[in-house]
Amino acid sequence: MVDVARRAGVSPSTVSLFLRRPEAVSLKVGDAVQAAIRELNYVPNLMAGGLAAASSSVVGVIVPSVRNAFFAETVAALQRELGQARLQIMLGHTEYDQGVETELVRTALSWAPAALVIAGTEHGKATRQLLEAARVPVVQVWELGGEAPIDMAVGFHHYEVGAAAARHLAARGRRRLVFFSGRANDDKRAAQRAAGFLAAGRELGLVTQHLSHPAPATTELGGILFARMLKELEGVEGVGIGCSNDLLALGSLFEAQRRQVAIPQQYAVIGFGDLEFAASCNPALSTIKPFGDLIGSEAARLILKSLADGEAREHASIDTGFGLVHRQTS
Repeated sequence: MVDVARRAGVSPSTVSLFLRRPEAVSLKVGDAVQAAIRELNYVPNLMAGGLAAASSSVVGVIVPSVRNAFFAETVAALQRELGQARLQIMLGHTEYDQGVETELVRTALSWAPAALVIAGTEHGKATRQLLEAARVPVVQVWELGGEAPIDMAVGFHHYEVGAAAARHLAARGRRRLVFFSGRANDDKRAAQRAAGFLAAGRELGLVTQHLSHPAPATTELGGILFARMLKELEGVEGVGIGCSNDLLALGSLFEAQRRQVAIPQQYAVIGFGDLEFAASCNPALSTIKPFGDLIGSEAARLILKSLADGEAREHASIDTGFGLVHRQTS
């Protein structure tokens, strides 16, 4: 704290006041203290002073979006499994913003958590430094591959998900492949699925194309991308569409119905997620199923084992795999 005060040009008591009651200091002073905290990678311990014993009851969980049903399933499993051991989760979501992710990690660590769970293996430099310096179990979830895990990892290879979708469409007779994605520059896992899809299609000798948009991958965007594809590929037959999630796939089905385009006769569609509506929409959606509940359960198991083992814990990497669900749209 003294170093932060010196860097910000204020007293240590001002830094302490800012950390406890940021509204009690001026905007100018608050900005200076916040800048010094970031520059020094300082993590205040908000549990200090008689409350340290309570730190073992909190597990920080940071995901890209709490609105995403994929991550909701994992969070629910974590809460269920950790709750049985009297551990409670503290949840934050980044909306795929690396700066927000860094601040959420910093905040979670300031509460001296028993462990930290964070989605993905690729993070900004500041976030990675914080995670590497954390003296608690860190479990990265929903992804394998890319950068080496900081501590432990539970997930699957998104590149292989995309490849599996492309191979499925090719096996169903599709000679041209198109991948739909939203926010691909920010959603690194969706970008990996796109890369795997396109690479597998090229290996099979198929013409491939990637249609992306900076907006979130919603049902509305699925319709927009489907309409764009029809315009660009007018008259082209035998097209298979891979979508970065089931919402884009559902939007594609809606747009096809509006335009009286037959699915799968004219275009085949496969999504990702196996969300609740996938089996009951008309036609029923083919998709790739991740095992979000299993990811949460395995992450909780690793945390509990790590807390029991202490410094002797194993730095495990667990592949939960995925399943291809063939329904009517392909």
